[in-house]
Amino acid sequence: MATHRVSHEPAYVLHRYDWSESSLILETFTRHHGRIALVAKGAKRPSSNFRPVLLPLQPLQLNFGGDTEIRTLKAAEWMGGHVMPTGDALLSGYYLNELLMRLLARDDPHPALFDAYAGAVEVLAGEHATAQSAAQSAALRAFELILLREIGLLPSLDAQTLTLGPLKESLAYALVAEAGLRQAEGEEASLSGADWQSLQSALDERVPFTATLRRIAGLAPGGNSALRNQLRVLLNYHCGVGTLRTRQLMRDLQAL
Repeated sequence: MATHRVSHEPAYVLHRYDWSESSLILETFTRHHGRIALVAKGAKRPSSNFRPVLLPLQPLQLNFGGDTEIRTLKAAEWMGGHVMPTGDALLSGYYLNELLMRLLARDDPHPALFDAYAGAVEVLAGEHATAQSAAQSAALRAFELILLREIGLLPSLDAQTLTLGPLKESLAYALVAEAGLRQAEGEEASLSGADWQSLQSALDERVPFTATLRRIAGLAPGGNSALRNQLRVLLNYHCGVGTLRTRQLMRDLQAL
């Protein structure tokens, strides 16, 4: 059987494991092949060309080959563009990686999701982190929405899920696991029908990440928090956990 080779593939490293005294297993997110596992032979040696390149949250180009579940990394090149996020932005980047690791099947390409991830990481790596905190929060929400849509777990945001009835712009609606989008009850987190319709319109645009980022940034005060709370419950439900590891780590650090 001929070995399948891929060259110049845009990718990010999501996670890395020790494989031997000198090598690593990488979980990577690639634009045209989805989430794949690679072995980087000799990557832990001080003289390895891989050593300074195989970092998380950095845009890479990879060459790899093989027909087994874990393929072999042949070459890796840093594509530049931004520095590594730091502080809270770094933890937010690890949060994105955890979502991809938990929710994406291997070898399932999602080019639009890859582009959204690249856009979110670029926002997280932006200068003046304090001034950009609102933009970083909006970037996380935009990525979460696109992720859920790409893997088929986000209902249409311009209609009530169970009845398919249109939303009324002035009424409040909540996004709920298994029930989808329905009219809000009591004090639960919600957005107006007009806000949900606006988000659906943004997701349908040619460059959904940029459009959705702008719509979220333009939500009324409290809108981002309401959206965050609903998406958090939905993502935890589909990940099968009460709290994601990176979320718990953020809480622990804030408590300190």
